[in-house]
Amino acid sequence: QVLKRYGLSAQGLSVYVHEVGQPEAVLVVSADVPRNPASTMKLLTTLVALEELGPAYTWKTEAYASAPVRDGVLDGDLYIKGYGDPYLVIEHFWRFLRALRKGGLTEIRGDLVIDQGFFGPAAGQPDDFDRSPHRAYNVQPHALLVNYQAVNFRFLPQPRQQRVQIVADPQPAQLAIDNRVRLTNGPCGGGARAVGMRTADRAGLVNAASFTMVFSGRYSTHCGGDDFYRVVAGPGNYIHGVFKTLWQEMGGRFAGGMREAPVPDGAVLLHAATSPPLSELIRFVNKHSNNVMTRQFLLTLGAEKYGAPGTEEKGIAVIQEWLRQHGLEFAELVLENGSGLSREERISARHLGEVLLAAWQSPYMPEFLASLPILSMDGTLKRRSGGSLAGRAHLKTGSLNHVRSQAGVLLDERGRRMVVVALHNAAGVDTTTGEQVQNALLAWVYQRP
Repeated sequence: QVLKRYGLSAQGLSVYVHEVGQPEAVLVVSADVPRNPASTMKLLTTLVALEELGPAYTWKTEAYASAPVRDGVLDGDLYIKGYGDPYLVIEHFWRFLRALRKGGLTEIRGDLVIDQGFFGPAAGQPDDFDRSPHRAYNVQPHALLVNYQAVNFRFLPQPRQQRVQIVADPQPAQLAIDNRVRLTNGPCGGGARAVGMRTADRAGLVNAASFTMVFSGRYSTHCGGDDFYRVVAGPGNYIHGVFKTLWQEMGGRFAGGMREAPVPDGAVLLHAATSPPLSELIRFVNKHSNNVMTRQFLLTLGAEKYGAPGTEEKGIAVIQEWLRQHGLEFAELVLENGSGLSREERISARHLGEVLLAAWQSPYMPEFLASLPILSMDGTLKRRSGGSLAGRAHLKTGSLNHVRSQAGVLLDERGRRMVVVALHNAAGVDTTTGEQVQNALLAWVYQRP
């Protein structure tokens, strides 16, 4: 009925429903057709990472000096080596640098040198997917990835001054803001996302020279404060700029440049930090559908199982081997980066359901299930109305142009745990129509006799 109401073809919808612990599926509709799963593909990548790396797995980040530190002065280069930490957010990077300051390092007279050797170069370019290299979801994985390589531009209307304040957090040292935004009193027309943004030149994505972000357009006081996350520099330039800003804020001195090179033999280890465990980070991935964190997982799998440098090919090989070990033969499976941010990735609804059933048998099932968004409560499902089903389903969602998907576990009205998968690939399917179809399916599963 919902498909008919919105004029959607039933041929583009695959459904698989299976009660946990039962031998046969409850509902099978085109379940063996390969579909683009969008971000529901993260279920496979994160489950394999949890099982192969273990819930207590942590990532390292190390700092080395190319010369002894004397009286707080490093008369040489500072090396930072990354091991793929997917959650080296700004506060964690600040603590990392703070540990160097507390260790006695005040002045760095050489360069900042980044060792990215634990991962191989990412395939493709940030603009390959949709020609939007400034979008945070297109960030490429790197062994040293700081704060997802993103800047949060915070828009703060100031009616008394008749202006909009724009604050960058973090603000790389080479970044300047040219604020041409006019404050208005009209209706909110999209907030920060409706404001125009461009680079004054192309230097921001090419070299470490100073560059300017120009903001223009109108912003209404009725929008209140709003956040706007964007990528404004390449990984090396970004790390260099953020490092310089934070280091100087801490009272340190640094005027050097940036380059990439491996840590040399004989370098002195100054500090090593560890990330939170994988069991915690998997929640950030699935709750908020973080693409680059998923890709960091995939490359880490490759590096740990087949040796550094980690590559997508090695990571995919680990997933394929895990499937074989669990007796799961997915002939139609196509993996590109494991995150679902792909036009090429494919899996069937039945096999995605079998991944969830395998997760239920995993010793780490509680950690895995707890990583999924809860219907109407958090993550990507926080604003989705579930009605009487609110809180009764843990579901991963996926969204691309003409693709809407969901996969997870629903507790029905009789207390049965139901694996529910819906992969919808059809012209005309969007957020509204896709959710209506998915909600109708969940309601049927919840109330079925």
